Amino acid sequence: MHSIEVENLTKKFGHFTAVDHITFQVRKGEIFGFLGANGAGKTTAMKMMCGLLQPTSGKATIAGYSLKSEAKLIKRNIGYMSQRFSLYNDLTVYENMQLFGTVYGIPRKELNTRIFNSLEELQMTEKAKTLVNAIPLGWKQRLAFATAMLHRPQIVFLDEPTSGVDPIVRREFWNLIYRTASQGVTIFVTTHYMDEAEYCNRISIMSEGELKLVGTPQELKDKMQVDSIADVFVKFVNR
Repeated sequence: MHSIEVENLTKKFGHFTAVDHITFQVRKGEIFGFLGANGAGKTTAMKMMCGLLQPTSGKATIAGYSLKSEAKLIKRNIGYMSQRFSLYNDLTVYENMQLFGTVYGIPRKELNTRIFNSLEELQMTEKAKTLVNAIPLGWKQRLAFATAMLHRPQIVFLDEPTSGVDPIVRREFWNLIYRTASQGVTIFVTTHYMDEAEYCNRISIMSEGELKLVGTPQELKDKMQVDSIADVFVKFVNR
């Protein structure tokens, strides 16, 4: 069963083609890596799949809903975590989660239960009344992920979620991703860390708006006859 189905999806800005007829599918519960250099079209493609940008042409089905006619339903059934930390530094941990949960229409009693269950899982219960500005970046990233999952989406889109954090925090964040995927949630993640790409079930590589390669990390390493995804990326970009 596919959570994401994209067919010839294209986005043009005037005469510039940012995303050029990309086609791929992502299975339910899969961790799918979306790789590419800056300007490759990754973020534009992700924004279209999240219903934030209308495609110029092509079609997509996200969480069972048509991108063309059911964008509002798509937004209700996905979570999104941006590269830049998007929560409010002048609110407490609990207040941030309460705010976003209310936006998603979660009933107050149920929302409180979900918030404290999430904080307990993240071992952040004692930080519930702490201003977000006062917690380390690694904790902020975990909080942003938990907040994106409060409404129990079918798919969560992560745009370079571990940018700027140290390797230990990155590894812990990926453990959180694994646990979430094991519950049947589809993870769509962009990253510029090639070692993180090895953690994905499948990865794709975009270049100049086109989707050039799709496969498991091992398939792509075998195809390019190299030992790491970093080498796949370098060899692909330089050929």
